Amino acid sequence: MSNTEKEPWFATCPKGLEALLAVELSALGATATRETVAGVYFDGSRALAYSACLWSRLSNRILQPIASLEAGDADSLYRELSGIDWGELFGPQQSIAIDFSGQNRQIRNTQFGAQRSKDAIVDWFVANVGQRPSVERHNPDVRLNIRLVRDRAHLSIDFSGGSLHRRGYRLHSGAAPLKENLAAAILLRADWPGIAARGGALIDPMCGSATLLLEAAMMVADIAPALGRKRFGFEYLRGYNEQQWQAILSDARGRGERGRAAQLPEIRGYDADPKVIRVAQNNIARIGLEKVVRVSCKPLAELTRPTHRPLPLGLVVCNPPYGERLGEKESLGYLYRQLGEKILAEFAGWQAAIFTSDLDLGRATGLRSHKRYALFNGAIAASLLLFDLRDNELRGSVEAETVLEPVPTSLSEGARMFANRLRKNRKRLSKWVKREQVECYRLYDADMPEYAVAVDIYAAQVHVAEYQAPRGVNPEAASRRLDEVRAALPQALAVPADSIVYKQRRRQRGVGQYEKQAARTELLSVNEGRAKLLVNLHDYLDTGLFLDHRPLRLRIGREADGKDFLNLFCYTGSASVHAALGGARSTTSVDMSNTYINWLRKNLANNGLDETRNILVKADCLRWLEQAQGRYDLIFLDPPSFSNSKAMEDSFDVQRDHPDLVRATMAVLRESGQLYFSNNRRGFKLDTALQDEFCCEDITATTLDPDFQRNRKIHCCWVIRRCTSP
Repeated sequence: MSNTEKEPWFATCPKGLEALLAVELSALGATATRETVAGVYFDGSRALAYSACLWSRLSNRILQPIASLEAGDADSLYRELSGIDWGELFGPQQSIAIDFSGQNRQIRNTQFGAQRSKDAIVDWFVANVGQRPSVERHNPDVRLNIRLVRDRAHLSIDFSGGSLHRRGYRLHSGAAPLKENLAAAILLRADWPGIAARGGALIDPMCGSATLLLEAAMMVADIAPALGRKRFGFEYLRGYNEQQWQAILSDARGRGERGRAAQLPEIRGYDADPKVIRVAQNNIARIGLEKVVRVSCKPLAELTRPTHRPLPLGLVVCNPPYGERLGEKESLGYLYRQLGEKILAEFAGWQAAIFTSDLDLGRATGLRSHKRYALFNGAIAASLLLFDLRDNELRGSVEAETVLEPVPTSLSEGARMFANRLRKNRKRLSKWVKREQVECYRLYDADMPEYAVAVDIYAAQVHVAEYQAPRGVNPEAASRRLDEVRAALPQALAVPADSIVYKQRRRQRGVGQYEKQAARTELLSVNEGRAKLLVNLHDYLDTGLFLDHRPLRLRIGREADGKDFLNLFCYTGSASVHAALGGARSTTSVDMSNTYINWLRKNLANNGLDETRNILVKADCLRWLEQAQGRYDLIFLDPPSFSNSKAMEDSFDVQRDHPDLVRATMAVLRESGQLYFSNNRRGFKLDTALQDEFCCEDITATTLDPDFQRNRKIHCCWVIRRCTSP
């Protein structure tokens, strides 16, 4: 048959790409295209099939149908295959492999079907040529495709000689990699070629091994996706026209050279993992696109629009990481929310495309998508969500606080006194709150002994902890005063009653403060400096954020740049988040509670930080220090006053045990580093021997903001350094 005569062909592709593939094949010159599940039938010349193997960005394989055979059982399959003149297709010197799929009542195993098919072909060559082809499963010269449907076997030759999604530029990739042809489909659905033609840029904030970036660059540079492949199946078949193929190949090379030399759009990628960035750089170099595609190590928290030249138009596209690369799945929602907030803030006027296997996570961005495409990443059902960032807004965002008019309710004299004190405190703190943009602070802390509660503001929510009444106080009187507090708070603070959470705080030792009080699992994201921290106002006595340590956390954030930070007894890791956002080279957070390690994992995700440079360790800090190998420039040590947790070998008393704990911590501190040691034990005295051994500076006064000036014994804090010789 002539190389210009039309023949029937079949192009396979991932499910969901059929319509795009039909358009692509038509653009290459195919006629009579017909979509089916995971593929497209089309007509065209053999030269068109060569071009499809080289230029199709979406196909897996280009198959040449040979015959439809009777295959009711293995014997009939063998007989039918033995009747084909295999010498017209390829020679015995070629190695072969059989891709067999499907089963029926008699052929129940694909391996058995492939074996009988191979026997028929090999036996034909022995009988007719006197020589048998070898079988090579992994890298054969000729690959045959046999698809069994009921009692018929559909035989094709794989013209491509292996899946076309393998472009040759990617030797290594991360977990659950995005296949190249699926990446190309994502870009086409997001109209990347159209955006690029209008001068738009492309940013992938979680680029991984750079698959989306490289597919985007190859599109705009007019580089044939299979130009880097070493071989194709059609090169080993009878009728191969090398001259025609070389002409097609030469034309593609010329187009690629002209494309590389043209003025191409800005294409950038970022990833938090330096190892992944190195893989991406190797992939980019392998295809020779270093001048077009640029990648750098940057967490999502630092994502910004490039400013070296105006970029009013562009596409943000990504396949957010999941599984081991990020950590626990429950933290993903916070990562997606951070992604939504970042791209809306930084890329107003752009388009965005997010590919995810979990539609609920896509919705967690808080953005409104105008289009959704159902796609498949292998066997995994997935969705491509498209967003127009010009007129979008975050759903579920915290609205600006609305000042409500007080409900005209009559209050008792005591309730009025309490309400007046709240208003007075709020006025006193208002300038500081506004100047420092403080969103969470203590408004009242048993200022009047009769009303022994702590009132804390968390954005638009209020958290009230009732202190246990001292012995001798009438329980009925204490209950009545709490009722007055409940009556006064909504009016005094102009908040709805259902935005106020009440708890009873008892003086406790050990893990009592961490024991669960409820099971609502509602997390509220609040702002503190650059950090967005998750608090739980309902389930535990403490909320996950110790407000009195705010100044120290902010100080750590300012001092962490370029340093290795260690957070011992890390609780929910808020100090680690501040250090990471402050530019720490690494953070290591140690706690023996799964609950709080997972809470920190969510806090990291909520700030666009992953676990590459932010290490989480579930361990008893005392035992961990005994075996610690690393050294740190900055350490935060905030142990409990007392603990008798079952996870510990012995009980811990901070007054009794702090000398050994501090010395063990100083052993992992670098020579020029500093340790912040804090605790909330009333009447705590720092060991005098420690003060002789190290330079210990009491900084308690500087670590208390205006909201804790009344209760200056809320904690004590030292900065401890190694003493230098005079």
